[in-house]
Amino acid sequence: MGNSNALKLLDKIPLGYSTGVYLDKKYGLTKSTFNNGKSLKFYAKELGGKDFVSLNYYITQDKELLKPCEMSEQKVMHFLREVKKIPEGKNYGPESGII
Repeated sequence: MGNSNALKLLDKIPLGYSTGVYLDKKYGLTKSTFNNGKSLKFYAKELGGKDFVSLNYYITQDKELLKPCEMSEQKVMHFLREVKKIPEGKNYGPESGII
């Protein structure tokens, strides 16, 4: 999967802090941009657990670079494809329709 696909998936996650569900576990999601949107940092932490996903994304004149932090690109891409954002004001659970 190309880096432009990673950017499309990251664009679906709002700036700042939000929450999401991945593999039936709740995560805190933090996305920040730098350098007029040419650099992006994303960090997701399993709430009440040990799992995390961390990456940097850079847009240069020549190319776009996905740089996972201490994990495989496959793990990062699977997370970005599968995480479901929890809408503000909604609870996570069967009654929310999120799982």
